[in-house]
Amino acid sequence: MSAVKNISPAEAFALTKKGALIVDVREHREVESTSFNVPDVMVMPLSRFSSSFREIPQKQKVILACRSGHRSASAASMLVNQGYKNVVNLQYGIMGWEHAGLPVTKQVSQNPLASLMKMFRKPA
Repeated sequence: MSAVKNISPAEAFALTKKGALIVDVREHREVESTSFNVPDVMVMPLSRFSSSFREIPQKQKVILACRSGHRSASAASMLVNQGYKNVVNLQYGIMGWEHAGLPVTKQVSQNPLASLMKMFRKPA
């Protein structure tokens, strides 16, 4: 078994421009708040990864990603153990990606109090 290579956010971004697929293993609620803003992203939470990883194309370069790079390293190792050859791990995850100024999409978080006020406000 060979170790999975960690790549920097800049290297990962360059690979996405050449057709690499980012597989984001964060849970859906995490992805909803901040996500990778590149064309080819597959969300596959680690909680269901072992039952769904076969959906990941074997012939395409695959970049595993999570929040900080730890969960994705586990997922990348699992893929390598299953015979995937073109797998790398995004070092520092989406936190490093965002810190490097690479494109993300953010959900505007609404103040929970504002939501409650809207619910109980009487129509004019």
